Amino acid sequence: MIKVNDVHFRYKKNQAEILKGISFTVEEGEIFGLLGPSGAGKSTLQKVLLGLNKGYSGSAQIMGTEAKQIGSRFYNKIGVGFELPNLYEQLTIEENLKTFQKLYENPADIPELLREVGLYEHRNKRVNELSKGMKMRLNFCRALIGNPSILFLDEPTSGLDPNNTKVIQDKIRKLKMEGVTVIVTTHNMTFADQICDRVAFVVDGTIKEIGKPEELRLQYGASRIRVKTKLEEREYPLAEIGQNMDFLTQIKNPVLHIDTICPTLEEIFTIVTGKILL
Repeated sequence: MIKVNDVHFRYKKNQAEILKGISFTVEEGEIFGLLGPSGAGKSTLQKVLLGLNKGYSGSAQIMGTEAKQIGSRFYNKIGVGFELPNLYEQLTIEENLKTFQKLYENPADIPELLREVGLYEHRNKRVNELSKGMKMRLNFCRALIGNPSILFLDEPTSGLDPNNTKVIQDKIRKLKMEGVTVIVTTHNMTFADQICDRVAFVVDGTIKEIGKPEELRLQYGASRIRVKTKLEEREYPLAEIGQNMDFLTQIKNPVLHIDTICPTLEEIFTIVTGKILL
Protein backbone atom coordinates (compact mmCIF):
# COMPACT_ATOMS: atom_id res chain seq x y z
CA MET A 1 0.00 0.00 0.00
CA ILE A 2 2.81 2.44 0.95
CA LYS A 3 6.49 1.95 0.08
CA VAL A 4 9.06 4.53 1.15
CA ASN A 5 12.72 4.04 0.22
CA ASP A 6 15.62 6.32 1.18
CA VAL A 7 13.61 9.55 1.18
CA HIS A 8 15.54 12.77 1.76
CA PHE A 9 13.96 16.22 1.98
CA ARG A 10 14.99 19.78 2.80
CA TYR A 11 13.04 23.01 2.51
CA LYS A 12 14.48 25.48 0.01
CA LYS A 13 15.46 28.04 2.64
CA ASN A 14 16.82 25.42 4.99
CA GLN A 15 20.27 23.99 4.27
CA ALA A 16 19.84 21.15 6.77
CA GLU A 17 17.96 18.04 5.70
CA ILE A 18 14.64 17.46 7.48
CA LEU A 19 14.34 13.86 6.30
CA LYS A 20 17.59 11.90 6.13
CA GLY A 21 17.02 8.60 4.36
CA ILE A 22 13.60 7.41 5.56
CA SER A 23 12.56 3.88 4.55
CA PHE A 24 9.53 1.79 5.56
CA THR A 25 6.48 -0.01 4.19
CA VAL A 26 2.85 -0.09 5.29
CA GLU A 27 0.56 -2.97 4.34
CA GLU A 28 -3.08 -2.63 3.33
CA GLY A 29 -5.36 -2.55 6.37
CA GLU A 30 -2.49 -1.82 8.77
CA ILE A 31 -2.51 0.82 11.50
CA PHE A 32 1.00 2.29 11.38
CA GLY A 33 2.31 4.83 13.87
CA LEU A 34 4.95 7.48 13.22
CA LEU A 35 6.10 8.32 16.74
CA GLY A 36 8.47 11.00 17.88
CA PRO A 37 8.87 14.43 19.48
CA SER A 38 7.94 17.73 17.86
CA GLY A 39 10.43 18.66 15.14
CA ALA A 40 11.40 15.05 14.43
CA GLY A 41 10.21 15.22 10.80
CA LYS A 42 6.88 13.39 11.18
CA SER A 43 4.71 16.11 9.66
CA THR A 44 7.20 16.74 6.85
CA LEU A 45 7.13 13.02 6.02
CA GLN A 46 3.35 13.04 6.06
CA LYS A 47 3.32 15.94 3.59
CA VAL A 48 5.66 13.96 1.31
CA LEU A 49 3.24 11.04 1.38
CA LEU A 50 0.32 13.37 0.63
CA GLY A 51 2.09 14.79 -2.43
CA LEU A 52 2.45 18.24 -0.84
CA ASN A 53 6.26 18.19 -0.48
CA LYS A 54 7.38 17.18 -3.96
CA GLY A 55 11.05 18.16 -3.80
CA TYR A 56 12.26 14.95 -2.17
CA SER A 57 14.78 12.41 -3.37
CA GLY A 58 14.31 8.67 -3.11
CA SER A 59 10.97 6.97 -3.64
CA ALA A 60 7.61 7.30 -1.87
CA GLN A 61 4.89 5.22 -3.51
CA ILE A 62 1.24 5.34 -2.43
CA MET A 63 -0.99 2.65 -3.92
CA GLY A 64 1.59 2.17 -6.68
CA THR A 65 1.89 5.88 -7.57
CA GLU A 66 4.94 8.00 -6.79
CA ALA A 67 3.86 10.74 -4.37
CA LYS A 68 5.23 13.61 -6.48
CA GLN A 69 3.08 12.38 -9.40
CA ILE A 70 -0.19 12.24 -7.48
CA GLY A 71 -3.15 13.74 -9.37
CA SER A 72 -6.39 15.27 -8.12
CA ARG A 73 -8.39 12.02 -8.39
CA PHE A 74 -6.00 10.42 -5.91
CA TYR A 75 -7.44 12.58 -3.15
CA ASN A 76 -10.78 10.82 -3.49
CA LYS A 77 -9.06 7.79 -1.98
CA ILE A 78 -7.43 9.38 1.05
CA GLY A 79 -8.54 11.19 4.19
CA VAL A 80 -6.46 13.61 6.24
CA GLY A 81 -7.00 14.84 9.79
CA PHE A 82 -4.50 17.57 10.65
CA GLU A 83 -3.60 18.32 14.27
CA LEU A 84 -5.15 21.81 14.15
CA PRO A 85 -8.77 21.66 12.93
CA ASN A 86 -9.38 23.69 9.77
CA LEU A 87 -13.12 24.27 9.86
CA TYR A 88 -15.60 26.95 8.86
CA GLU A 89 -16.30 28.67 12.17
CA GLN A 90 -19.60 30.31 11.16
CA LEU A 91 -21.10 27.11 9.74
CA THR A 92 -22.73 24.37 11.78
CA ILE A 93 -21.26 20.91 12.24
CA GLU A 94 -23.59 19.49 9.62
CA GLU A 95 -23.02 22.36 7.19
CA ASN A 96 -19.25 21.89 7.44
CA LEU A 97 -19.49 18.21 6.54
CA LYS A 98 -21.98 18.85 3.72
CA THR A 99 -19.55 21.38 2.25
CA PHE A 100 -16.68 18.87 2.24
CA GLN A 101 -18.97 16.03 1.16
CA LYS A 102 -19.44 17.72 -2.23
CA LEU A 103 -15.73 17.29 -3.00
CA TYR A 104 -15.85 13.48 -3.09
CA GLU A 105 -17.16 10.92 -5.54
CA ASN A 106 -18.22 8.44 -2.86
CA PRO A 107 -19.03 10.41 0.30
CA ALA A 108 -19.84 8.88 3.66
CA ASP A 109 -23.19 9.20 5.41
CA ILE A 110 -23.05 12.30 7.60
CA PRO A 111 -25.63 11.32 10.27
CA GLU A 112 -23.92 7.95 10.73
CA LEU A 113 -20.50 9.56 11.15
CA LEU A 114 -21.81 12.05 13.68
CA ARG A 115 -23.55 9.35 15.70
CA GLU A 116 -20.35 7.30 15.86
CA VAL A 117 -18.41 10.16 17.46
CA GLY A 118 -21.20 11.51 19.66
CA LEU A 119 -21.87 14.71 17.71
CA TYR A 120 -25.25 14.01 16.11
CA GLU A 121 -27.27 15.85 18.75
CA HIS A 122 -24.96 18.86 18.29
CA ARG A 123 -25.17 18.88 14.49
CA ASN A 124 -26.87 22.29 14.33
CA LYS A 125 -24.30 24.05 16.52
CA ARG A 126 -21.88 26.45 14.87
CA VAL A 127 -18.23 25.50 15.03
CA ASN A 128 -17.37 28.64 17.00
CA GLU A 129 -19.64 27.33 19.78
CA LEU A 130 -17.81 24.02 20.12
CA SER A 131 -15.21 22.92 22.66
CA LYS A 132 -11.76 21.88 21.45
CA GLY A 133 -12.66 18.22 21.95
CA MET A 134 -15.80 18.57 19.84
CA LYS A 135 -13.80 20.32 17.11
CA MET A 136 -11.29 17.46 17.12
CA ARG A 137 -14.08 14.91 16.71
CA LEU A 138 -15.56 16.96 13.89
CA ASN A 139 -12.12 17.17 12.31
CA PHE A 140 -11.95 13.37 12.51
CA CYS A 141 -15.32 13.12 10.74
CA ARG A 142 -14.07 15.48 8.06
CA ALA A 143 -11.14 13.14 7.40
CA LEU A 144 -13.60 10.28 6.88
CA ILE A 145 -16.17 12.11 4.75
CA GLY A 146 -14.78 10.71 1.48
CA ASN A 147 -14.76 7.02 2.58
CA PRO A 148 -10.95 6.86 2.22
CA SER A 149 -8.83 3.81 1.47
CA ILE A 150 -5.90 5.45 3.30
CA LEU A 151 -6.38 7.67 6.35
CA PHE A 152 -3.69 10.06 7.64
CA LEU A 153 -4.21 11.28 11.20
CA ASP A 154 -1.99 13.86 12.91
CA GLU A 155 -2.39 13.82 16.72
CA PRO A 156 -6.03 12.66 16.46
CA THR A 157 -6.60 12.57 20.25
CA SER A 158 -5.18 16.01 21.07
CA GLY A 159 -7.55 17.73 23.49
CA LEU A 160 -9.76 14.67 23.98
CA ASP A 161 -10.72 13.19 27.35
CA PRO A 162 -10.34 9.41 27.90
CA ASN A 163 -13.95 8.66 26.90
CA ASN A 164 -13.71 10.46 23.56
CA THR A 165 -10.23 9.07 22.96
CA LYS A 166 -11.80 5.61 23.20
CA VAL A 167 -14.48 6.68 20.69
CA ILE A 168 -11.74 7.56 18.19
CA GLN A 169 -9.84 4.34 18.93
CA ASP A 170 -12.95 2.21 18.38
CA LYS A 171 -13.68 3.90 15.06
CA ILE A 172 -10.08 3.42 13.88
CA ARG A 173 -10.26 -0.28 14.77
CA LYS A 174 -13.53 -0.54 12.84
CA LEU A 175 -11.90 1.10 9.82
CA LYS A 176 -9.08 -1.44 10.00
CA MET A 177 -11.61 -4.28 9.92
CA GLU A 178 -13.05 -2.67 6.77
CA GLY A 179 -9.61 -2.74 5.13
CA VAL A 180 -8.68 0.93 5.54
CA THR A 181 -4.97 1.68 5.99
CA VAL A 182 -4.30 4.19 8.77
CA ILE A 183 -1.15 6.28 9.30
CA VAL A 184 -1.09 7.87 12.75
CA THR A 185 1.40 10.63 13.53
CA THR A 186 1.69 11.23 17.27
CA HIS A 187 3.88 11.63 20.32
CA ASN A 188 1.19 10.03 22.52
CA MET A 189 2.85 6.67 23.18
CA THR A 190 -0.06 5.27 25.19
CA PHE A 191 -2.51 5.87 22.35
CA ALA A 192 -0.06 4.40 19.83
CA ASP A 193 0.54 1.34 22.00
CA GLN A 194 -3.19 0.66 22.19
CA ILE A 195 -4.05 1.23 18.52
CA CYS A 196 -1.05 0.56 16.24
CA ASP A 197 -0.11 -2.73 14.59
CA ARG A 198 3.44 -1.41 14.12
CA VAL A 199 5.26 1.77 15.07
CA ALA A 200 8.30 3.65 13.80
CA PHE A 201 10.41 5.81 16.11
CA VAL A 202 11.24 9.02 14.23
CA VAL A 203 14.03 11.24 15.58
CA ASP A 204 16.01 13.97 13.81
CA GLY A 205 14.70 12.98 10.39
CA THR A 206 15.58 9.30 10.68
CA ILE A 207 13.78 6.13 11.74
CA LYS A 208 15.57 4.56 14.67
CA GLU A 209 13.40 1.47 15.04
CA ILE A 210 10.30 -0.19 13.56
CA GLY A 211 8.26 -3.00 15.05
CA LYS A 212 5.12 -4.24 16.74
CA PRO A 213 4.72 -2.75 20.23
CA GLU A 214 4.70 -6.17 21.90
CA GLU A 215 7.80 -7.32 19.98
CA LEU A 216 9.61 -4.12 20.96
CA ARG A 217 8.79 -4.77 24.60
CA LEU A 218 10.26 -8.25 24.34
CA GLN A 219 13.33 -6.99 22.48
CA TYR A 220 14.20 -4.03 24.68
CA GLY A 221 12.47 -4.72 27.96
CA ALA A 222 13.54 -6.78 30.94
CA SER A 223 10.09 -7.96 32.05
CA ARG A 224 9.61 -8.52 35.74
CA ILE A 225 7.08 -10.05 38.11
CA ARG A 226 5.70 -8.16 41.10
CA VAL A 227 4.36 -10.37 43.88
CA LYS A 228 2.39 -9.05 46.84
CA THR A 229 1.60 -11.25 49.82
CA LYS A 230 0.26 -10.38 53.26
CA LEU A 231 3.86 -10.17 54.44
CA GLU A 232 5.65 -8.25 51.67
CA GLU A 233 5.80 -7.02 48.08
CA ARG A 234 8.78 -7.89 45.89
CA GLU A 235 9.85 -7.90 42.23
CA TYR A 236 11.70 -10.65 40.34
CA PRO A 237 13.10 -11.04 36.79
CA LEU A 238 10.59 -12.91 34.61
CA ALA A 239 13.36 -14.97 32.98
CA GLU A 240 13.64 -18.41 34.63
CA ILE A 241 11.10 -17.38 37.26
CA GLY A 242 10.33 -21.04 37.95
CA GLN A 243 13.88 -21.59 39.24
CA ASN A 244 14.00 -18.46 41.41
CA MET A 245 14.05 -19.79 44.98
CA ASP A 246 13.19 -16.43 46.56
CA PHE A 247 10.08 -16.22 44.36
CA LEU A 248 9.10 -19.82 45.09
CA THR A 249 9.53 -19.22 48.80
CA GLN A 250 7.46 -16.05 48.80
CA ILE A 251 4.47 -17.55 46.99
CA LYS A 252 4.16 -20.21 49.69
CA ASN A 253 2.55 -17.39 51.69
CA PRO A 254 -1.00 -16.23 50.87
CA VAL A 255 -0.68 -14.25 47.62
CA LEU A 256 -2.76 -11.10 47.24
CA HIS A 257 -1.80 -10.55 43.59
CA ILE A 258 0.90 -11.17 40.97
CA ASP A 259 1.54 -8.63 38.20
CA THR A 260 3.75 -8.68 35.12
CA ILE A 261 5.74 -5.47 34.69
CA CYS A 262 6.76 -4.59 31.12
CA PRO A 263 8.44 -1.43 29.84
CA THR A 264 6.13 1.15 28.30
CA LEU A 265 6.50 2.21 24.68
CA GLU A 266 7.73 5.58 25.93
CA GLU A 267 10.45 3.90 28.00
CA ILE A 268 11.51 1.83 24.98
CA PHE A 269 11.60 5.01 22.87
CA THR A 270 14.05 6.52 25.35
CA ILE A 271 16.17 3.36 25.37
CA VAL A 272 16.36 3.29 21.56
CA THR A 273 16.76 6.99 20.84
CA GLY A 274 18.25 8.41 24.01
CA LYS A 275 15.55 11.10 23.98
CA ILE A 276 12.58 11.88 26.20
CA LEU A 277 9.24 12.74 24.65
CA LEU A 278 7.81 16.12 25.65
